[in-house]
Amino acid sequence: MSMAWMRMPGQSWPGAASAFLGMWVVMMVAMMLPSVAPTLWRYRQSVGARQTALVGVGYFFVWTMIGMAAFGLGVVLAAVEMRQPALARAVPIAAGVVVLVAGALQFTAWKAHHLACCRESPGVHGTLPASGAWRLGLKLGLHCGYRCAGLTAVLLVIGVMDLRAMAAVTTAITVERFAPAGDRAARVIGAVVVGAGLFLIARAAGLG
Repeated sequence: MSMAWMRMPGQSWPGAASAFLGMWVVMMVAMMLPSVAPTLWRYRQSVGARQTALVGVGYFFVWTMIGMAAFGLGVVLAAVEMRQPALARAVPIAAGVVVLVAGALQFTAWKAHHLACCRESPGVHGTLPASGAWRLGLKLGLHCGYRCAGLTAVLLVIGVMDLRAMAAVTTAITVERFAPAGDRAARVIGAVVVGAGLFLIARAAGLG
């Protein structure tokens, strides 16, 4: 059970949620900025720094909402795990299954569609109103969130505070975004993740 879903002694639930979201936002900025920075730079050259900042705020607002949902789900699952010892014993296998499914997701047309949307970010020319910049940021964030759904799930189940997992997921997200053959890179990453999922399941079942 990850400590990310637990309250510290004397800490309120709002305080725990705020602490998690603060950590989550910093982590997401560090992870996603390498892949989104070139797009933001192009927008800055087209519409200026202020509008580009609004695009960035909209983009990371989406990731903040994803973090809020992840925290709520994590708290619920952690509470159930503490009350059900049998379920707690099944958690390692369940984590392996999540990783396996996340790897399989890399081979789907759904993944390919959102990856293409991220790789072909819409151009902006001329002026861009504040509301348009905000909506563009939300759109970019949603496509990126969908594209990275599987890899984000891997990070959450392996360890949201694990720097090695964070580095590996950041590398995978950036590579599939910028590799000349993005679909092929996504499938290679998927094969690696599927292998990792099978390994985790076998180890949890006492086969490894």
